Parts: sequence; structure tokens; C-alpha cells
Amino acid sequence: MEYLSEEHSKLLLAKEWLVKVDNDKSTPYLFKFYASTVDLNCLILITDTKHVWSEVLPSHRFARRWQDCNPQQRTEDLLPDDEDAWRLESLQFLTTLHTIGGVADLAFEFVKTSYSDLAFELRNDTFRWRWEAFSVGPTMSADILSKHLIMPLISATHLAFFSGDPVGSLPETEVQKAADRVGRIGRRAVDTHVKNTLSRPLVATTLRRMGAIFNFVPDPPRIVAEVQTPDLRPPSPPLRPAAASEPPILRAAPTPPAPQVLLAESSSRAEKSAPRMPPKPPQDDSSVTEEEPDDDDFVPLGGKGKEPIADHRRADAGPSSPARSVPSKRATPDHAAPPVSRNSPNRPSRDSSSPLPPPKKSKRMPAAGSSGDDSSSEEQKTRAAGAKGGARRGVKQPIKRGGKWF
Repeated sequence: MEYLSEEHSKLLLAKEWLVKVDNDKSTPYLFKFYASTVDLNCLILITDTKHVWSEVLPSHRFARRWQDCNPQQRTEDLLPDDEDAWRLESLQFLTTLHTIGGVADLAFEFVKTSYSDLAFELRNDTFRWRWEAFSVGPTMSADILSKHLIMPLISATHLAFFSGDPVGSLPETEVQKAADRVGRIGRRAVDTHVKNTLSRPLVATTLRRMGAIFNFVPDPPRIVAEVQTPDLRPPSPPLRPAAASEPPILRAAPTPPAPQVLLAESSSRAEKSAPRMPPKPPQDDSSVTEEEPDDDDFVPLGGKGKEPIADHRRADAGPSSPARSVPSKRATPDHAAPPVSRNSPNRPSRDSSSPLPPPKKSKRMPAAGSSGDDSSSEEQKTRAAGAKGGARRGVKQPIKRGGKWF
């Protein structure tokens, strides 16, 4: 079975539309027919302006269809050459039937079939013919309707409305010349041709009114020949009534902090991050010697009610002034331990890297003289402060007195 192709569609362009009506459904059908006497084949295209069907019959199927529709005519006893001549005559007869004059006298009737999508018969008193058509795809159907029906109708509309004389009253030769002229101009620029035809107010409003009336639209619009150009400026928004303008609210910009405040904040952060150092005792230029306290000099931090205990210090027997014992702090690992006084040769030296011995309690030694009492009380206060700082830091620092390090 052969289907409709683009080549077949081109062969049908030179054929006229034939019209038959289905009386049962009151539906008109347009169809075109083409037959080739060289290949002895034929084809048909039929549409209801919504769908498209077609059938292509090669030579052998055409002969079989003829015998099925007309069983009284047999060709079994014919020779091959005689059969070819008979097929050619039958095809020419079928071509004559599918003309405007021949199809008008034929009966048109749809029949039920199980072999195709659409089947109908054309018959008279002496002859009967049946077509078994198949549906054409949507893309090709649209192309066929555009080329075979829509564009020719637009050109015919242009010819009818733009002609100086009524087309129906012109002779055939004049109508043919006018149709050729419109067709040649239209095929050069199809877009311009369609625009010039359908943009004319008389044509556009006529098609509008026909479409409205054809589809039962109440109060169809009227036909006009002239139109006015409307104002194409867009509307402006309505203006609000002028109201008392309120003074704008001014907000003061944040002032940057003063340099003194920034300096104070940075110094306070530095003080918080720096480690706490024990307070230095007041410098006494009269002090002559400073000795490193013994392990017994460490005063532990106890609970409530503890009293600072004075350390047993050796007194320097000097000619000028009596030696004054002052508590000292242990050396940090960063500094070396202070040297031992020459008046205490038996005092063992400690390495700064050695671990500290556990604190021990020491007995308080009485000091002689009023100056001894004053220095003893001063030593106790200083020793208590140094003990707190030493317990917190774990080491003791040497104390500078009188411009000398001991």
C-alpha cells in the first residue's frame, strides 16, 4: 500500500476542487483527483476543511478495484496487451468522472469499511466506484490545506476586492489575466501579499462579519471601508492632590569615639591581659644587704585567722650599721637566682631550674632595738604580700633596694 507523499501533493496542485455533500450529516467534502496514463495509477485527496484523507492506487490495485465494483466486466480472458489498453481506457473514464461536470451527476455516499479510515462511493445507473482513504498526519494536513485552499482563497479575495470591475461580469480571458497578475505578484512576497489583502478595512470587516454570521454570533459587527487612526499614547496615572510637605527627619550621624577613649580602652584591655605582678616594696637606700630566703621563709596561704610568721634571718655584723633582714622573692625561670651573701658562706645555692621545695614553717626571731621592731613589722607586711604573690606565681623575685640587686 502506498501513502500520500509530497510529490503526490504537488501533482494535485493543478487540479480543481470537487465538492460533494453528505446528505445524512449535511457535511460538505472537497476532493481532488489525479490520474497518470503513463504509470496507470491514480490518487485522490479529500477533506472536510478540518481533516484530510487520501488514497493512492497503483495499476494492479486499480484493475482489481474496478472488477470488485463492477463484477459484470471480466478481464481474465484478455491478453496482456489488451489488458493494458483496457486499464488505460478505464483510467481515462475515471478521470472524466472526477471533473466538475462529471461529479455533479454522480451519487455520493459513505459506506462502512474495515480496511480504511474513510470509505465512500461514487455511482450512477451503469457504474460504481469506491475509494478507501486513509487519514493524513496533522503536519502534512496543515501544509496541504494551506497550499491548496487557504492561500488561493486569499488571492481570489484580493482579486475580487481590488479589481476595478466586478469579477463575475468579466469575460474568462480578462479574469484569467487578472488572476495571473495577482498570483505572480503574490508569490514574489507572500507576506506582503497577505498583509495587503487582509489589512484593507473592507476585506477585514467583510471576513469578520461573515465569520460572525456563519457561526450564529448575535449582533454581528458592521462592514466599514474607512477607519480612523487611534491615539496610541498610553494614559498617564492620575495626579494626587498637593499636600503640605512635611520636613524631612534628619538623623544625626554617629560620632566616632575620641582618641582618648580609644586609648583608655586599649590600655584597660592590655591591663586585663597582662599577668598580675606582686607589688614592689618601697626602696630603702639604707639597706646594705639582701639575702635569699630559706625554704623555711615561705609562708603558706591558709584559712581564716592565719598570721604572717617572721623568718629567721642572720644579722650582718657590720661596722657602720646593723644588717636588716628583708624578705625576697624567688627567681623566675627566666632569671638566675641571686648570689649568696659573703656573710653566709654555709648557705647552699639553688639552681633556677630545680623544682621548688615544699613550704615550711619557720619560727619568728626577736629583733633587737626600736629600729629592729620597725623593720620587723615592715618585713612581715612585705613577706605576707610576697607570700601571696609567690603562692600564685610559684617563684620569688629579687627585690631592688638602694640601687643594688641582691
